[in-house]
Amino acid sequence: MQSTSKHKIRFAALCLMAAGATASLAQAAAPPDAILIPGERVFPESITSAADGTVFTGSIAARTIFRAKSGAGTAEAWVAPATDNAQGIFGVFVDEKAKTLWACFSNFGPPQAGATPPPAALHAFDLKSGKPKGTYPFPTAGGMCNDIAVGADGTAYATDTANMQVVRLKKGAKDVEVWGGSNAEFGPKGGVLDGIAVIKDRVLVNALLTSKLFSVPIGKDGKAGATTEVKLDRPLERPDGMRSFGKDSLLVVEGGSGGKLSRVDLDGDTGKVSTIKEGFPGGPVGVAVVGSTAYVLEGQLMLLMRPSPDAKATPFHAIAVPVGKP
Repeated sequence: MQSTSKHKIRFAALCLMAAGATASLAQAAAPPDAILIPGERVFPESITSAADGTVFTGSIAARTIFRAKSGAGTAEAWVAPATDNAQGIFGVFVDEKAKTLWACFSNFGPPQAGATPPPAALHAFDLKSGKPKGTYPFPTAGGMCNDIAVGADGTAYATDTANMQVVRLKKGAKDVEVWGGSNAEFGPKGGVLDGIAVIKDRVLVNALLTSKLFSVPIGKDGKAGATTEVKLDRPLERPDGMRSFGKDSLLVVEGGSGGKLSRVDLDGDTGKVSTIKEGFPGGPVGVAVVGSTAYVLEGQLMLLMRPSPDAKATPFHAIAVPVGKP
């Protein structure tokens, strides 16, 4: 009897230890409520995530790509370009298959007197080490590389905001080429072509100032099909960064009315818009998904575009929002 009692006590103790270990693992795996991007003049513009939960952000003013390891509540500087490169970093996008982090480098603000600004370019970095893998200048003069998405065949697509075009870099190619928008399909210059995503065999892009969403089929030959405006049941308000979410949905941040994170469920060339969360006073600029959590990046870009001696940026961060499964 005594031996049986000892075994029972020992078994109970092991169960408690296992339960405690499981609870600790669950707590460690819980996503942080926010990810801090340290620095006074960071002004982040885009955010992306890897399958392991690592989160990357691009910074316009600090000209740095920050990385927050899985579960971390604070990001660290990961890729810092040479100090003589005056370009800001806009869109960032993880390409798991190619083990690449894509990044948009673009000029922001007027160049220094007598200086010739470098052309906007798509940059590739090794996803593990951060080492540069390639630089691909934009083909159209005055271009602005804003955001990026990657198709199933490895083609990288990016928005040229200034020229209202979508460009592409085919897998293994050396040059970026104009793919869509040559005939003002997305509207005239000034509409601010911005967020981009790939769902199945089509590219989705939005225009921030006109608050429109467009769909472009990817042909079997890789060429762009006819551009169609997606008819939504409610208008988007100044849409910015967006990501594909499941088979037929998008997560989109909206800059109007204090900021929103919304979901767009697509049915052909129509879409239903559902607001997930309202109230991002720092101005939402991008969204990335880790598991069932979306991280909404606040850029505070108005302070960068319209500086005021009385206004000071608050700490920069991405806010966690539960979004469930697609």
